Amino acid sequence: MGHHKPVIVFSFLAIFTLQSVLVASREVEDEKEFSYEKGSETGPEHWGEIHKDWAACGKGHMQSPIDLTHKRVQILPHLGRLRRSYHPAEAILKNRGHDIMLKWEEEAGGLWINGTEYALKQLHWHSPSEHTVDGRRYSLEMHMVHESTDNKTAVVGILYTIGRHDPFLAKLERYIEKIADKHEAEEAVGMVDPRHIKRGSRKYYRYMGSLTTPPCTEGVVWTIVKKVRTVTREQVALLREAVHDDSEMNARPTQKINDRMIGLYRPRPHQQ
Repeated sequence: MGHHKPVIVFSFLAIFTLQSVLVASREVEDEKEFSYEKGSETGPEHWGEIHKDWAACGKGHMQSPIDLTHKRVQILPHLGRLRRSYHPAEAILKNRGHDIMLKWEEEAGGLWINGTEYALKQLHWHSPSEHTVDGRRYSLEMHMVHESTDNKTAVVGILYTIGRHDPFLAKLERYIEKIADKHEAEEAVGMVDPRHIKRGSRKYYRYMGSLTTPPCTEGVVWTIVKKVRTVTREQVALLREAVHDDSEMNARPTQKINDRMIGLYRPRPHQQ
C-alpha cells in the first residue's frame, strides 16, 4: 500500500496549486436574513433555500466548517511556513447582527499562498468555535479574512479555549462595548496592528472549503493554526452579548468532509 502515498500527496497539493475556483461572493454584511437557531426557517439547515445565490449552503460539496479529524490528515512539511507580512492600519469595528467585525479601512498587509498574495480585509469571531478537532469544539474562533486581486479568498482561523485573557481582544473591549446592542453600528478604533494577533505555532491545517456564512461560496483556502490560544469567559461573553441576536451561539454546524483531505504543516526538525 505504501507505493500509493506519493500519488495522494501530489493530488492533494494540486488542489492548492491549481485553484481554479474564484470566490467572487463575499460574506453577507447585513446578517438579519439568516440565523443560527436550529429548527428555525432561517437556521443553518435552511440557508440554501433563502436565496438562489445561497444555494451552495445546502448543495455544496466543499463546505466549511469541518471536523479536523486526524484520520484525514496528511502531514505535508513542504507546504512551508505561512508567509505573511502585516502592518498597522486604520480600522473600524462593526456590529453585523450575528458577529462583531474588525475591518481595516486601509491596506494592512497580507499573506502569500502558492505565489498568490491575499490582502487582509477583516476579522471576526464565532462562539463556540466553528471548526472542531477530532470532535472537540472550542470556546471561540477568530477568522482573518484575506482576498486576492482576482477575488480568491483565504481565511486564517485561530481557536481559543477558556484561560488567560487574549491581549489583542482586550485592546478592543471598550470599543465593542460602544457598539453593543446596536445593529449595523460602527466605531472607529484608529490604528490596529495585525501583528499583535498571537498565533504561537508554525503548525497549521490546510484544506479547501467555503465561507461559513451565506452565500457559503466554495473555493476558500482555509488555514487553521494548530495551537489553541486562550481567552477569558468574560471576553467570549462580551462578543456574544454585544450582538444581542437572542442566540447563544453564532457557529455553523460542521459540514461533511466528503472526499477532501486535510493537510498539516509541521516543520522538519531543522526548521524548528
